[in-house]
Amino acid sequence: MTPHTRILAATDLSAPARHAAERAALMCQQLGADLDLLHVADLGPLDRLRQLMNAEPADLETRVLGAAQQKLQALAETLQRRYSVEPTVQAVAGGLLPELSRQLTALGPDLLVCGARGESVIRHMVLGTTALRILSTASCPVLVVKQPPHESYRRVLIPVDFSPSSLRAIHTARTVAPDADIVLMHAFDVPFEGHLRYASVDEDTIHHYRIVAREEAIQKLQALREEAGLSAARSSLVVAHGDPTSRIVEQEQECDSDLIVIGKHGASLLQDWLLGSVTKQVLAQSQGDVLMSV
Repeated sequence: MTPHTRILAATDLSAPARHAAERAALMCQQLGADLDLLHVADLGPLDRLRQLMNAEPADLETRVLGAAQQKLQALAETLQRRYSVEPTVQAVAGGLLPELSRQLTALGPDLLVCGARGESVIRHMVLGTTALRILSTASCPVLVVKQPPHESYRRVLIPVDFSPSSLRAIHTARTVAPDADIVLMHAFDVPFEGHLRYASVDEDTIHHYRIVAREEAIQKLQALREEAGLSAARSSLVVAHGDPTSRIVEQEQECDSDLIVIGKHGASLLQDWLLGSVTKQVLAQSQGDVLMSV
């Protein structure tokens, strides 16, 4: 496992966004990584205010960025006192997604941390596809923080589809949460189950197919655990039948998970999660944080 050396936390300076900055600082403390705090000020909505104030665009930008820089510095000082880290701070003007993309390229962080409310990546993700495109091509994992970081992650839920991204998701989880217990999960449906019912195939036969599919999934999970080098004492295996989103959210509660890790660039289901509705639903319905690995 390659340790993280640089973490980028994007914040809109709201109270909920502090959770993301605090989680990033806690992880830097634990992993010995450097922390960058970034705020992107979108000046577009301030055009009307500029007209009312009769201010030049450059003057207004200077004022906004100056105030943001002060707030960032105050946040950095708080994190330094609490977590013994020394963040660098940067406030820039522009659109959140384009500027964030530029900063990811310029800084080359090992992890991007953002909040789940306010002017955040997750808001753009739920409302549009631009963030999905950026996240799907990002070279580093993206952690969406939804809860205050009272402690290190204790239990990580990793839904897998047995593509190469599954193993990478496990490695990412162990890097981000090296002391956490791991729950490997696979959600499945019987192939062509709807067609089988339409063809009046009896329930006993369909149930038999479910048993076979479950056994195959368990064997694959066991093999994946061995390949990843997970200890049986610190990991568990779960196979669930049904809708992936519902099963993931249910399992998060059942196993008391505080982090869900979803692999990107999967061969089938995981790829659909990133580009389709399941990612949005898991992000919206889960209680804990969600990490998208690369």
